Amino acid sequence: MDKRSAASSRVEETLDPKDWAELRALSHRIVDDAIDYLSQVRERPVWRNMPDMVRESFSAPLPRTPKPLEEIYASVAENVLGYPMGNIHPRFWAWYMGSGNFTGALGEFLAAVQGSNVGGGNHAAALMDQQVVNWCKEMLGFPTTASGTLVSGGSVANIVGLTVARNVKAGIDVRAHGIGDRPLCFYGSDQSHSCHRKAVELFGLGDRALRRVATDAELRIDIAALRRAIEQDRASGRLPICIIANAGTVNTGAIDDIQALADLAAEFGLWLHVDGCIGALLRIAPENAWRVAGIERADSIALDPHKWLHAPFEAGCVLVRDAAAHRGTFAVTQEYLDSTVRGLASAPWLYDYGLQTSRGFRALKIWMSLMEHGIEKFGRLVEAEPQLELVAPTNINIACFRYHPENMTAERLKAVNTEIMLRLQDEGTAVISDTMGHGEHCLRVAINADGEIVAGGGIGCHKVLRGCKRHRVAAGSCAGRVSGAGVAWSMRTISVIAASRCGSLLAV
Repeated sequence: MDKRSAASSRVEETLDPKDWAELRALSHRIVDDAIDYLSQVRERPVWRNMPDMVRESFSAPLPRTPKPLEEIYASVAENVLGYPMGNIHPRFWAWYMGSGNFTGALGEFLAAVQGSNVGGGNHAAALMDQQVVNWCKEMLGFPTTASGTLVSGGSVANIVGLTVARNVKAGIDVRAHGIGDRPLCFYGSDQSHSCHRKAVELFGLGDRALRRVATDAELRIDIAALRRAIEQDRASGRLPICIIANAGTVNTGAIDDIQALADLAAEFGLWLHVDGCIGALLRIAPENAWRVAGIERADSIALDPHKWLHAPFEAGCVLVRDAAAHRGTFAVTQEYLDSTVRGLASAPWLYDYGLQTSRGFRALKIWMSLMEHGIEKFGRLVEAEPQLELVAPTNINIACFRYHPENMTAERLKAVNTEIMLRLQDEGTAVISDTMGHGEHCLRVAINADGEIVAGGGIGCHKVLRGCKRHRVAAGSCAGRVSGAGVAWSMRTISVIAASRCGSLLAV
């Protein structure tokens, strides 16, 4: 048999399963296991350190030959599902992340099955993508004429918004000629997220282009100091172009005075960008929307549906008031993607509004969750967060505190509190983090779960509370300035747990 005959007789290979019935049975089992995994989450430790054998499994060589899918799933169940980051657990309080939801997970699965590239075009996934963006505009009070795009998360959402700001306010055709010779200046508080530094560095402006303005006692940007910085930069020949407002800082949850910043931006002709990845969606909570008053006046907003809307990762969004400026910042006409009067290419190309040409179908998991629960329910869940009333200076569900016995140096205090944090993690009791507030080391809790999960967390702490009556966690100088005296819920569910460990920690 010659080579041509051998080739023609060879069975065509595909990635389809050999037995669809076997795949169906295993898939049903995976779904059942997934439901058990989520429904029993409270019974597991928040986090576990991986044993060496599990860690070594991720050093296995590239597979050369097939392996049964059932065997592959068994490995995933044991080595991956058994050792999660822990952020879906009700006592994961280290960083501000969403807890996801099962409906969203089903949406993620269906999006992968449907497999659409949502770079644009005339198909259902692209229309749903635009629909979810329109819903986000409605939630935040943006006009229907505004634009937006779904992205991976808050960092990219902020970078997209700031890129539009740069192009609009630079005073030069940046796409054709670059940024020019006049130094551009962006302004944010000294509590701003690191993604803003990455943005100005990506722009080729250097870190010094991000002017970090001092904050007040509540860690909000100091408006008077901001005004002085803008005036000084103008006087020195620099070009102020953008104010970055925080609608909830990652560090402590501080919310800038957005109304005052909107007034200042209008006075100086600057772009107002709101980093709302932590707190923008307070606007859907009727009794707490006042905390982000003025957000609807922004030129651009970054938000994260994978936080308070609990969409599975990844799900970010950026909204831009000037749709033409948004598209003008990113659109590139490609001859192989020319629009047509009908057919697949007869609808807008969504890649014209961001960095990606290939775009996943992120909208479906958000859409399904919103359809199932309705925005009013999500608003009630935001209202139900106890911290919204109790963490007075930050106005959001992030609290900073520390164990503070008398006569202990700052270095010793940091060592003891760090050990508290690590022991809570090692035991699987709770995962908290640490940070700095006004130059002092603090423990930090960032609680982002729906009301049921928060309640579950409180119940999980009850046994610890009963044995801790003799202990006290002082709100100390750090907590007093960062989170105030009104952190009753967090002190009950977090600080007393920490205090119960402190007796043995003083000898560390």
